[in-house]
Amino acid sequence: MIIVTGGAGFIGSRLIKGLNAHGFEYILVVDDLSDGRKFKNLVGAKISDYEDRHVFLHQLEQHHYKDKIDVIFHEGACSVTTEWNGHYMMENNYTYSKQLLSYALNREIPFIYASSAAVYGNGLTFQEEARYESPINVYGYSKYLFDQWVRRLLPKAASQIAGCRYFNVYGPGESHKGSMASVAFHWQSQLKEGSVLKLFEGCDGYAAGEQRRDFVYVDDVVAVNIWLWQHPEVRGIFNVGTGRAQTFNDVARAVIHEAGRGKIEYIPFPTHLIGHYQSFTEADLTLLRKAGYEQPFKTVEEGVKAYWKES
Repeated sequence: MIIVTGGAGFIGSRLIKGLNAHGFEYILVVDDLSDGRKFKNLVGAKISDYEDRHVFLHQLEQHHYKDKIDVIFHEGACSVTTEWNGHYMMENNYTYSKQLLSYALNREIPFIYASSAAVYGNGLTFQEEARYESPINVYGYSKYLFDQWVRRLLPKAASQIAGCRYFNVYGPGESHKGSMASVAFHWQSQLKEGSVLKLFEGCDGYAAGEQRRDFVYVDDVVAVNIWLWQHPEVRGIFNVGTGRAQTFNDVARAVIHEAGRGKIEYIPFPTHLIGHYQSFTEADLTLLRKAGYEQPFKTVEEGVKAYWKES
């Protein structure tokens, strides 16, 4: 049995469909469907069962699941970077993750989990080392703290632990994320309603729309997760991005190209994001490549084209 937490979410649901494509269907989905719109992400996915996240750990510890667990993909988390309720964030992203990892280690179950490039904060070096990590919001801190927990356990772990430090993921299945959905999603939606794409004006020394992020297509993220499971000797925390920063203007132009219409309009940079915004991210893929992962990552232009075809 494969367990995917956050399985009705953006990356989790896409991962399930990726596993299906590899012939795996005995999958337990764990999630919180308080936001019922997420069910759409599971339509067409082949799974064996669904469990609410609030009862899942209890059921696990009570040996409710009798079949052998082959791997746990822990994608579930609160990913709202503007959420400042630290109690809620830490319970969801840190405490829950520690409990699930403890269960996996005690039974030597491979554990592959979602970390985040938010741990780097406003730094300009994106290497998987503590000296470069300085989160600027409580979401980033929750991911940072769990990564530190993992680092302490890794030397003595008898089974695989692999963290995927996601950069700016975009692609099908993110419509329920609201303001946290990618700019590619928002701009595709804006073009369906009109002809103007709204981008932030410049900040942190960048010209309008020239802030740069490492935009990574969701299917490339899925491919890394599955590869890690297929290579249990690979352990540690790895950046998962393209290794190539591109501008917000690049994304907007790619969307306009696919739509065949549209223009860009720049709007004032939100005051509430000042000091809490990453104007530049670019994954250093040295560790992932050294581990043996050789597959290429889509450019923004390639990813937006694939996204547009499914939208």
